[in-house]
Amino acid sequence: MKEPILIVGAGPVGLATALALAHQGVPVRVIETEAALTEDHRAGSFHPPTLEMLAPYGVTEAMHRIGLKVPRWQIRDRKQGVIVEWDLGMIADLTPYPYRFHLEQYRLTPILLEKLKAFPHASVKFSTEFVNAVQKGEVVEVETKNGKFTTPWLVGCDGGRSLVRKVVGTEFEGFTWPERFIVISTGADFAPHGFTSNAYVADPREWAAVFHMPGLWRIAFPVHPEESDESVLEREAVEARMQRFIARPGRYDIVQKGIYKVHQRVAKDWRAGRILLAGDAAHLNNPLGAFGLNGGLHDAFALAQCLGKVWRREAGEELLDLYVRKRRTANVEFVQTQSIGNKRMLEEADPDRREAKFAELRRIAADRELARDFLVRSSMIWSVRRAAEVT
Repeated sequence: MKEPILIVGAGPVGLATALALAHQGVPVRVIETEAALTEDHRAGSFHPPTLEMLAPYGVTEAMHRIGLKVPRWQIRDRKQGVIVEWDLGMIADLTPYPYRFHLEQYRLTPILLEKLKAFPHASVKFSTEFVNAVQKGEVVEVETKNGKFTTPWLVGCDGGRSLVRKVVGTEFEGFTWPERFIVISTGADFAPHGFTSNAYVADPREWAAVFHMPGLWRIAFPVHPEESDESVLEREAVEARMQRFIARPGRYDIVQKGIYKVHQRVAKDWRAGRILLAGDAAHLNNPLGAFGLNGGLHDAFALAQCLGKVWRREAGEELLDLYVRKRRTANVEFVQTQSIGNKRMLEEADPDRREAKFAELRRIAADRELARDFLVRSSMIWSVRRAAEVT
């Protein structure tokens, strides 16, 4: 048997790539720097196409045992309240999953790992830190702090600070937002205040993104450049921020809080010979619209489909360039553009422009065909279709 394909990173994208390859009978090995699966509190909202892609592996069914269906979501204004409420039931004829689905990323990775363990030709090695890779003919020699591996193909799914991307030497084109994001998780319930389980709240100074997760609600706010991490994370500052959002008599039960830098970047090259990139190693975006993790998982399944055919010699290596063209196009044309547009809409400071945008959203929501088109785009069905068109 050939040496297994080596994947760096045991996050959701790395594990999904491994699972999709193993399912095809392709030997695969995942290496991960950490000693175990990590707990990441940022991503956790899944769009219909992603659920469709995960379903053949039994992952979607397992997710549904512990996650939340979100069939309706809102765009709101801090002062005006609900601007529009979208019903994904309008596109039930296009997908078996006409809803967003909420489950924390760190609760998805154990499902993926458990499914992967069913394949004897798949393995995951924790506490194994990637150091370098050198291509020699038809193999890649990979150096880790624990020893060396030889692999026919190396896949970097090692996140935004990807060492594999640095080995490739490609530019990570784009920019970093001046604002950071604070994400606060609380046991408080916002449904009695009229919030759907997903809502985006516009405000020129302090917009918010609301996500109801199993057992808690998670709210993202902007942290402005003049604010220090330390001052923003102080208990009283977190409490004041939450009280500004929704005032309540008692204190908020804060389960978790964290500050993150936010980027809009896409790697110039996703492939260098026998080394490929996927997920955050290839692209980063702000989370408004929940496109990052979903886009990364779309990469995983597209790459596994192409790489499996190349590994079996059913196709030439040029198929991997098609993977890059398809997924890079979808990311640049949709994920980057849409996530940037979402942020700018929420933070619009000009009253006339803000009201014009709200009026446009109401007009779209009132027209069934326009509303369906909006939902096809915002649910990422459009980006999947766009990728399929690329040749």
